Amino acid sequence: MTRERVAVYLLFFLSGTAIGTWTARIPAIKERLDLGDGQLSLALLAVAAGAVVGMTAVGRLVDRYGSSRAVVPAALAQGAVLVPPAYAPDLLTLSATLLVFGVVHGILDVAMNANAVEVERAHGRPIMSSFHAVYSVGGFAGATAGGLFAHHDLSAAVTFWAVGAGIAVLAAWAARWALRSAPAGESAARGRGGRPQGIVFLGVLAFCCLVGEGAAADWSSVYLREDLAASPGIAAAGYAAFSLMMTAGRLAGDRLAARFGPVALVRCCGLLAAAGLGLALLGGHQVAGVVGFGCFGAGLSCIVPQVFSAAGHRDPAFSGRALARVASIGYLGMLSGPVFIGAVAELTGLPRALAIPALLAAFVALAATALRVRAEEPAA
Repeated sequence: MTRERVAVYLLFFLSGTAIGTWTARIPAIKERLDLGDGQLSLALLAVAAGAVVGMTAVGRLVDRYGSSRAVVPAALAQGAVLVPPAYAPDLLTLSATLLVFGVVHGILDVAMNANAVEVERAHGRPIMSSFHAVYSVGGFAGATAGGLFAHHDLSAAVTFWAVGAGIAVLAAWAARWALRSAPAGESAARGRGGRPQGIVFLGVLAFCCLVGEGAAADWSSVYLREDLAASPGIAAAGYAAFSLMMTAGRLAGDRLAARFGPVALVRCCGLLAAAGLGLALLGGHQVAGVVGFGCFGAGLSCIVPQVFSAAGHRDPAFSGRALARVASIGYLGMLSGPVFIGAVAELTGLPRALAIPALLAAFVALAATALRVRAEEPAA
């Protein structure tokens, strides 16, 4: 089973790398097409829309034919669809290419998480957090690669071709070792006795968590710079601390889940996230802000992996559709949360608006018993 686990690591890594690389070269695409901020926002919305479409569409296919039937072609396609945005001649074409990029990414996201659940089930112990940690590492690697290409004045096209080729190699490697899951079949894909209970609520928990992730990405630096008068370097350190501690927390998450169980882990993580963001908002000092966002990242780190694991294990015949629903609901939190926080900040100020993700983290802590079914599932 070691090879199958390595294959899933590769899938998560390449998925994160694709997103990280694209994000790093957004300024180059924006400059080449002379796009305004509003125009760029429309193009980026196409990625999000495509991802939701892909996530929604692939769930039933995963359940009917097995996750490996979806994850292998999606992984191979991920590197290929990274390239066309670099050649888009206008906003409309760019949006179309990014829509396709988003669809493939959404399909891969659900399929690789479904495959990860099957590998975890075969292992008989929690390993989901480590997969999500590798996704974070992949995102960092992709952003670093994109930054290096930009530093040497190489075009986005060169960047995407080079990284896309690397992704294709990783995808081919993963395809050889990926767990060949047995399809549930048409009857099971239609449901054996109705959908498992609580899937939508698990999606709500993912939504609450991803609102926090989006808020940290979009607003942590702004808060430190404008409300705590931090220098640009210190302001950037807030999100750096958040990202670093999120990765570290995910690396430790499997051991913590095995020792304390997913319910206790998610409850403690929710409380830590709420307390960390509370420290950042109430501490009134730049150091407290950076430390607080670091604790916020550590708190959020294990929640989504445990929620995904709970959704995938609730009913093996329904795992694809369950993960698709949870992922799509959660992704809406990542998209809408920062926008809503910005709107509230206009009315009340950013510190009060950022209290929203802290309250949502506290809600996750209170609702952690929703994951209890996962703890009671058999390992295989």
